[in-house]
Amino acid sequence: MKKAEQAFLFELLQTPSPTGFEMPGQNVWAKYLEKTATKIECDAYGSTWATLEGKSPKTIMLAAHADEIGYIIKHIDDKGFLRIDRIGGSDAATARGRRVHILGDDGIVSGIIGNTAIHLRRDELGAEKAPAVHDLWIDVGASTAKEVAAMGLRVGHPMVYQDGPAELAHKRIISRALDNRLGSYIIAQVMKRIAASGKQPAVTLVCLNAIQEEIGGNGAMMATYRLKPEICLCLDVTHATDTPGIDPAKFGHIKLGHGPSLTHGTCNHPHIVKRMIEISKKQKIDIQHESSSRFSGTDTDKIFNSREGIPSALVSIPLRCMHSVVETAHLDDIESTIQLLEAFVLSVKDTDTFHQKLNS
Repeated sequence: MKKAEQAFLFELLQTPSPTGFEMPGQNVWAKYLEKTATKIECDAYGSTWATLEGKSPKTIMLAAHADEIGYIIKHIDDKGFLRIDRIGGSDAATARGRRVHILGDDGIVSGIIGNTAIHLRRDELGAEKAPAVHDLWIDVGASTAKEVAAMGLRVGHPMVYQDGPAELAHKRIISRALDNRLGSYIIAQVMKRIAASGKQPAVTLVCLNAIQEEIGGNGAMMATYRLKPEICLCLDVTHATDTPGIDPAKFGHIKLGHGPSLTHGTCNHPHIVKRMIEISKKQKIDIQHESSSRFSGTDTDKIFNSREGIPSALVSIPLRCMHSVVETAHLDDIESTIQLLEAFVLSVKDTDTFHQKLNS
């Protein structure tokens, strides 16, 4: 990963963009592509897409999601403590003792999610359970509700953990929000590389950075209906199951550093999956495989059944410790995914349909 590319990824990761409040991150993403894309647009709720015109108006869409999990202020008590609720799948079990950035009316306010000292919990330790989200409280340094209001805070303001990106040994990267800023980063790099090659693709490329995936794929559904792509590759993260305590018989076997994962079944069109496998072999890109028995749990579920149906497939980056502040990915997996998606886009011809056919 080049320095400029890393700087872009780190800026995406450091920019708070919880579900429903994604525009700070969308502006970072759009600015990065403004000199590459033919045009960049945004819909009413903030889903943002960049277009690179091809020789044909036929469209292939690469879709990722811009939002991250977080919390939202639910109540402010008389002593100035904040009570919170989840935004998306935030894990209350890992929340105590964390620092947060609250997106207030007057800018970011720092706070901490309190943790009662172990000395004062000693009698309860034997039966202690993970806290419920309503048990969590936040201290912003105020002593009254009035002081909280003076900071520009009220019920309804969102927040994210302060933890940002860092590098570990052997090409590992950690951060909150790798789910799914990695996807946002990768689709931007695919467009950059295709544009830099000087070869106009046979079909038009649209890169969609959708909002509200963490609460059901609302942004992908709205944008796909508008954009009407003929083909879509959706990019998200998947669970790397190579850490202690995870049973591959239950969750499959996906390893960090062994390449992107290709999903089979449900929303994943078999012809696109077949093309992806062929490309991975031709380009000598390692890929992994996982199954989808009912639904993928990603934006692909909201894209493939739009209008008359859009041939789609899901490509996933292995990720350890998902929905935590130490989400962990491998730089080789990121690079392999960029190469795989770039090769797929350039393989698509105006005559490709990826439609199922009856035997004649």
